[in-house]
Amino acid sequence: MKNEESQTTKNSNDPRFAAAVQPITSSTIHTDREGLICGPTTVPSQGDNLPAYVAKPEKHAQPMPVILVVQEIFGVHEHIQDLCRRLAHQGYLAIAPELYFRQGEPQQYESISDLLEQIVTKVPDRQVLSDLDHTAHWAMQHGGDPARLGITGFCWGGRISWLYAAHNPQLKAAVAWYGKFTADKTLTSPQHPVDIAAQLTAPVLGLYGAKDKSIPQDSVELMRQALRAANSDSEIIVYPDAGHAFNADYRPNYHAESAVDGWKRMLNWFKTHGVC
Repeated sequence: MKNEESQTTKNSNDPRFAAAVQPITSSTIHTDREGLICGPTTVPSQGDNLPAYVAKPEKHAQPMPVILVVQEIFGVHEHIQDLCRRLAHQGYLAIAPELYFRQGEPQQYESISDLLEQIVTKVPDRQVLSDLDHTAHWAMQHGGDPARLGITGFCWGGRISWLYAAHNPQLKAAVAWYGKFTADKTLTSPQHPVDIAAQLTAPVLGLYGAKDKSIPQDSVELMRQALRAANSDSEIIVYPDAGHAFNADYRPNYHAESAVDGWKRMLNWFKTHGVC
């Protein structure tokens, strides 16, 4: 498998990134497309054509291991696409579906609070899990290996990754980056990770920051207790110097040391659990 090739960009507004995160920082990573087949596609799902971004090696023995990449609240903007390319350089077919597309366009919102209120809270978990099922099926029809399916997600997508590990028995492994364990239950989100710990059918690696004010450490410990009670093979890593979104290299939250270690742990987790 290839190592990722990257370069940093200058601090500026970049239309490829969501409006709510502008301007992007000088630490922003851009992963090249050399040796990859990547770009937008659509996935038939629940009577709609679900937009998605896919990246895979141009030359690779088929079938390929598949990673579902689940977006942050900002949608499948350039950062999520870049993560797909990084995974593709490691030999994966990586695909990120636009999981809000029925509710609106998250990248156009300049305010995070407006984005949360107008779109994110209106997206039903049931819809998301079904869209991910259809995305996985599409990937298997386009060179993916049904026996080597993984998922990773960030922030909002981290929570979804936990839920998906209890939803799809075909899944081999999941890696959740700073996804909430607990929250108020609503009609769109009736369960949260702590509620489904005993239902996990795939091991989950959780990557979290000790300085994350949105995910207090008592909720991390609550999830650990739930996993222990369920005799789960899942594991939670907490980085002492990291806050929320520490892998988001285009934002001030980025903590390079934790992000690099987390990425290595993620790849090793997939390898250990047969997704490679």
